[in-house]
Amino acid sequence: MIIKTIRQEIATILGYLVFVGILLFGSSLAPEKIGAFWSTVALMALFAFMLWLAFVVVRHAECLATLLGEPYGTLILTLSVIGIEVALIASVMIAGEDKSALARDTMFSVVMIVLNGLVGISLLIGGLRHRLQNYNLIGASAYLAVLIPLASLSLILPRYTQSAPGGELSLIQSIFLILMSVGLYGIFLAIQTVTHSDIFMQPMEEDAKDAQADHHHDFIVKTVPFHSVALIAAMLPIVLLSKALATYITFGISQLGAPLALGGFLIAALVLTPEGISAVEAARTNKLQRAVNLCLGSSLATIGMTVPAVLAIGWIFDLRVELGLDNPEIVLLSVTLVISLVTFLSGRTNMLLGAVHLSLFGAYLMLIFDNA
Repeated sequence: MIIKTIRQEIATILGYLVFVGILLFGSSLAPEKIGAFWSTVALMALFAFMLWLAFVVVRHAECLATLLGEPYGTLILTLSVIGIEVALIASVMIAGEDKSALARDTMFSVVMIVLNGLVGISLLIGGLRHRLQNYNLIGASAYLAVLIPLASLSLILPRYTQSAPGGELSLIQSIFLILMSVGLYGIFLAIQTVTHSDIFMQPMEEDAKDAQADHHHDFIVKTVPFHSVALIAAMLPIVLLSKALATYITFGISQLGAPLALGGFLIAALVLTPEGISAVEAARTNKLQRAVNLCLGSSLATIGMTVPAVLAIGWIFDLRVELGLDNPEIVLLSVTLVISLVTFLSGRTNMLLGAVHLSLFGAYLMLIFDNA
């Protein structure tokens, strides 16, 4: 039994060994010393390994979801994934390099990947297979009601205010955003888990029971304490290895002459891949409510958790934090929020809406390189 458990958690064990190896031999593996080719190889290997660890985190989150039920299942998965994102951003910021726009680029990337990429793929695949799919309209509206003001005040307003340099926040703005983000997201979590948890479940009761019964059949479920400890243990190596990953990403971007926003996109892609696979699979098996909870929940948690964290880190370590997007990104974010309202307005979706969101995702990828 013990040997079998060790085999299942081998990625976590290797994560700590890799971190120790980087501590001991990291200077000789610096990208400036090993050159562009081997730096690229190291980046790909480290990215793949951290992605493996992210899947381990998701596996334990899925097992906890089985034990605790919905809506706690999607909430645990969302908070685990976004917790990795916040830890990665914090680790890179504290490293001391000038990463003032990293949080902004990563948050924007998460919102675009989730609201356009994952929502688009989920609706397209679900629509092709099931034509029209149902979800709980009230729950989706609750997500958007909190997400739209938080995203607008965090990523759009700072570009137009005059009390701080372009894109940055004044002291009073920072305090307000921290209090607003924590307050609104805290109230939302209370509604989702305590007072109105039913609005985040599949409209048909039998669908909700089926979704909960067979979604996690591929995992060996143990106990809540075991999976809680294992989840945290798998998250920690990701955070510890984030500085090395950022070093290789920065070097690769500079060597290729690629846009700096690509770094935020790669971090977002790393943390969202396992959750994205879960969302698409849920839509494919006609459990759209779970896909909606994962996608909208990730976008909301990204703003609600990342903004207070990075602003607090900026204060503590006296670092610049630039949150305001540039004008092209502001237009794309605004259109995305409007289309999301249209998409989740009726309680039913189809493949056309998925194609629209994927078109906006393509526009986002184009802007990354067009604004370089």
